[in-house]
Amino acid sequence: MSEDISIRDRLARGPAVWALAASMTLIYSTIYYNYSGLILFWVDDPGWSKVLLAAGPMLAQLIAALMAPFCGRQVDQGRGPEMLLFGPVLGAAALAALAFVTEAWHWIAAWAVIGVAQALCFYEVGFAFLIRRLGPSARAAIIRVTLVAGFASTVAFPTYAALGNGPGWRMATLWAAVLTVLLVVPLNLYATRRIRRDAPPPQSGSSGGTEEAPPAQSSRRAMILLILVSASCSMNHWMIVTYIVPILVAKGFSTAMAVTMGACLGPAQVLSRLGLMWGGHRVSNHRGVMVLLSLMLLASGALVAASAGLVFAVIYVACQGAAFGAMTILRPGLIADVMGPENYGSNAGKILMPTLFAGAMAPMIGAIMLENMGFEALAVLSLMLLTTALLALRSLKLEARTG
Repeated sequence: MSEDISIRDRLARGPAVWALAASMTLIYSTIYYNYSGLILFWVDDPGWSKVLLAAGPMLAQLIAALMAPFCGRQVDQGRGPEMLLFGPVLGAAALAALAFVTEAWHWIAAWAVIGVAQALCFYEVGFAFLIRRLGPSARAAIIRVTLVAGFASTVAFPTYAALGNGPGWRMATLWAAVLTVLLVVPLNLYATRRIRRDAPPPQSGSSGGTEEAPPAQSSRRAMILLILVSASCSMNHWMIVTYIVPILVAKGFSTAMAVTMGACLGPAQVLSRLGLMWGGHRVSNHRGVMVLLSLMLLASGALVAASAGLVFAVIYVACQGAAFGAMTILRPGLIADVMGPENYGSNAGKILMPTLFAGAMAPMIGAIMLENMGFEALAVLSLMLLTTALLALRSLKLEARTG
């Protein structure tokens, strides 16, 4: 048993995981951040409305949400590597089609296929594969994957800007398709083959660790509580972060300062992931998520007071960015702790579906509330969502003690 743990620990810190981290960085750059990176060029050519353009990635996210339970079950049945290989190929084909769109339905159809590709090869499938193969050592691997992939937007935005201003957005999209096939597929092939060969799935009922695992909570109630935690956190983040620049401008900040504050959210996420890599082993998933939700509460309160000075805006960016960045790592571990590791993919998929729906609807909810009720109402909703998440997390702890 100790030898198996040692092998998994080495894999979690070895080249296969770093290869998966690099592939995640590239796939998020090519089939996720391509919209944000090229939107200004798409507005000019083909010249469709922003509403129509936005319908594409929103459809993709909704399709990914609907497919989440199916993809989770496939990982549980040992098909994670196949999805991580087929997803990028499908995404590359959709990107190639996107480069030649001339009609609105072409645009929508291409993004629908991209949504399927996202469901097959984004974080959630990768994390489920790592948890299935590495057991408790997966947390160290997930930290490394998210740490590197957190720079996807840093890579994507200047690259798309340069290509869009040079050969044009169509050529930029074709280049993204080529890179997806030539880089993402080989990286995923190497990573999944290495991990699949050296780390067979732990035996059913084995925790894969040196200590006895806590009893899994497989009840419907536990699932609902986890959904409340995950979906509330997602909606809270995206309904505010999407509009952080106009919110700060309305509170008296210059546009340049507001943009700077928004740009600092990414580095805050990376710093929190570095912190988890260095000292996260000392904190349980449950306690860590409790701390992160508390930081989000502090962030929302600071944003309410941001008109009083720059320090409150800095507190918001630091706390919200750090908390959301670390949540990406701790949430998979929390799900495995509560529901058990055997059917992690299926359980995580059921939780992910409403979480993605909440994230997809959050910008619309934020826009409606800001336009009709003002930021104060949005802040109240934020506090309500986070309080709900904290109470649900507390209930999970109580159920673990009494279950």
